[in-house]
Amino acid sequence: MTKIKFPHPLTLLAGCILLAAVFSYILPAGQYDRVDDPNTGRKVVVAGTYHRVPQQPVNPFQAVVAIPKGMADAASVIFLVFLVGGAFTVVDQTGALKQSVGWLVRKLENHETLVIPIVSLFFAAGGALENMQEEILALVPVLLLLTRRLGFKPITAVAMSLGSAAVGAAFSPINPFQVTIAQKVAGLPFLTGWKFRLAFMILALAIWIIGTMRHAKKTRVEPEVAEQEETGPFDFRKMIVLAIVLIAFAIFVYGVLKLGWDFDQMSALFFIMGVAAGLIGGLGVGGTAESFVEGFKSMAFAGLLIGFARAIFIVLDQGQVIDTVVNALVTPLAHLPVAASAIGMMIVHTFIHIPVPSVSGQAVLTMPVLVPVSDLIGLSRQVTVLAYQFGAGLCELLTPTNGALMAIIAAAGVRFDEWLKFAFKLYLLLFGLGIIAVVIGIAVGLQ
Repeated sequence: MTKIKFPHPLTLLAGCILLAAVFSYILPAGQYDRVDDPNTGRKVVVAGTYHRVPQQPVNPFQAVVAIPKGMADAASVIFLVFLVGGAFTVVDQTGALKQSVGWLVRKLENHETLVIPIVSLFFAAGGALENMQEEILALVPVLLLLTRRLGFKPITAVAMSLGSAAVGAAFSPINPFQVTIAQKVAGLPFLTGWKFRLAFMILALAIWIIGTMRHAKKTRVEPEVAEQEETGPFDFRKMIVLAIVLIAFAIFVYGVLKLGWDFDQMSALFFIMGVAAGLIGGLGVGGTAESFVEGFKSMAFAGLLIGFARAIFIVLDQGQVIDTVVNALVTPLAHLPVAASAIGMMIVHTFIHIPVPSVSGQAVLTMPVLVPVSDLIGLSRQVTVLAYQFGAGLCELLTPTNGALMAIIAAAGVRFDEWLKFAFKLYLLLFGLGIIAVVIGIAVGLQ
């Protein structure tokens, strides 16, 4: 019997682009009115203003044109991926990362599975603090080196990094791109409900990390033997290079949380980090430049995937059917009991996140519509934000329209169907935890 082969990531995303074009012919076109919101600095929809507009179907050629438009629309993210990839290739060429991995493996001898919670918590913190995703791409080679040395499969590297970051982001009390922007749109003070969110974030990470550890143990293979460069002397230069990386991450977190940095400022910071690491690490000007080029090459496919994923949203937006989908999903919620409506919001956010892969974009699209619904039925606005977080945030683990997910699993050599098989069971447990959090939030009157 011939085994069905799962499509290549580019094939899958191209198919989604064409399917989006088909939807522009089938679904009625419609729009909400939008206004500038001083709290978020973005355009937000006006509740109750949905109206039909003339049909604007996207033909096949226009759908293909959406691909370069997607590249342009995601330019800041793609450039971040290229520059972060280049910078970490420079750091890798100095030998500092490989020797750090070698040191960690030696320290964890006979306790290999401890590396999973250690690494997972690092990336979970990145997800909780600044919605870390694309930045992980550059670290995939190091993560693969680490997992090979410990005898774990590549899927463990993805689970420890992207998976943990997505879970941390979805349950975070301070993520500026998810909970913070949703609270602003909902008219809630910053950090309200943070203790409640933190408690459930700890539970969610425990579920994800334990699931990852169990899978890693079950699928473990013979560890690879260390290369000479991993066991050589860890000299002063390499210590300085690692210090530069750590300082860069500290500045990165401060810039995002305190200075409101966007992708362009992040890209500039990592470029500076790469140059400093290369020069201090002994690569010289020419060697540093060559390492950057190698890094750019390794990130090319990832950049393509991110652009293709963005093109799906562009096609749906051109066909003016996204607001139709939102209106159709949200309207029935007003007629449900309070708890059922809140759980329904989680499900609605999950489905909306497939065509709208930006969590911040989804917040400004849906929250202005859902907040009046929640006020009408007596549902706390804080619980409405929770439903958004868990529905949209957890969907990041599964949806192929998440360009970062597709790029990272491709870089790790993990097939999308392999990832789904691993992640889906844990996703269901986390979604169930989200439902419990929402119900408890209603019961205790979370405000």
